[in-house]
Amino acid sequence: MKCPTCGFLESKVVDSRPIDDGSNIRRRRECLSCGKRFTTFEIHETVQIMVIKKNGDKVVFDRSKLRGGILKATHKRPVDADAIVNEIEAELQNALRQEVTSVELGEMVMDKLKALDDVAYVRFASVYREFCDLDTFMAELRNLKKKNKKSGNTADET
Repeated sequence: MKCPTCGFLESKVVDSRPIDDGSNIRRRRECLSCGKRFTTFEIHETVQIMVIKKNGDKVVFDRSKLRGGILKATHKRPVDADAIVNEIEAELQNALRQEVTSVELGEMVMDKLKALDDVAYVRFASVYREFCDLDTFMAELRNLKKKNKKSGNTADET
């Protein structure tokens, strides 16, 4: 960090404190050349994620909307909806993605639910994939059952 007094490029951190909600840090530094102290702030920068809806509209990613959909699917199920939302948001932030389609977002949720709870997965998929009749619903259940048999899981275990 460049000293504002003499311009020397090296300093040592004397004190660090979290500010705001803990995502930002205030640091007191001391220049290794002139000994003057100065303050720096480290701010956690996040990328604003835009969701591209099926009709082409772009809206700002709303974690509460995503959480609401997951909560409906996981109602009375042993699944932590907040953990899923946090994982998905972290994956998008870490990938530095500024845009994601609603289809990709839905697939991410379904992948996470399928790994955690079959019932929550089927609930979410029935709304997300817009199952229009019983045959579509039953076909999805048969596919899920086949996958569980291949992986060694049975319906009794879930």
